[in-house]
Amino acid sequence: MKNIEIDKVTLKNTDQLRAIGIKTFEDTFGTQNSSAFMAEYLKKSFSKEKVSGEISDKNSEIYFAKINKKIVGYLKVNFDQSQTELKDRNALEIERIYVLKEFLGKKIGQALYKKAIDIANQKNLHYVWLGVWEENQRAIRFYEKNGFLKFDEHIFNLGGDKQTDILMKKDLIK
Repeated sequence: MKNIEIDKVTLKNTDQLRAIGIKTFEDTFGTQNSSAFMAEYLKKSFSKEKVSGEISDKNSEIYFAKINKKIVGYLKVNFDQSQTELKDRNALEIERIYVLKEFLGKKIGQALYKKAIDIANQKNLHYVWLGVWEENQRAIRFYEKNGFLKFDEHIFNLGGDKQTDILMKKDLIK
């Protein structure tokens, strides 16, 4: 898809980030999970305080994907101590790549993924890693197609429901 703009998110975008975060998470996982667990997770993970804290974190960067000024997806990457697990200063974690349902398959996820790899290369990092829900076959195929390999798994707590995420990693060629 042409004309995908990637713009860095700032504190003035807090409400927009909350809205796209909730919408894309519900679109992606809502039908496969209980509404009670989803509601609890969304309330905690997308509160105004939590989202503004993530935007302000100096070891995280968040970007919107826009088409004709409409926000259609977003990317969140973490470095160093802001990574959810490994906390390796030689790594970048892709914590989130989410795209609105009606824009799936239009190369927006690929554009956001490329932005993450560009950031990792600019920072001379050794590898990129992420966690993806074992039930999210579309995302697993996307990351495999982009050269990621499974290296471990961990438990992801979705509002009280313990689920397994596959941890995947891609070494960057130096």
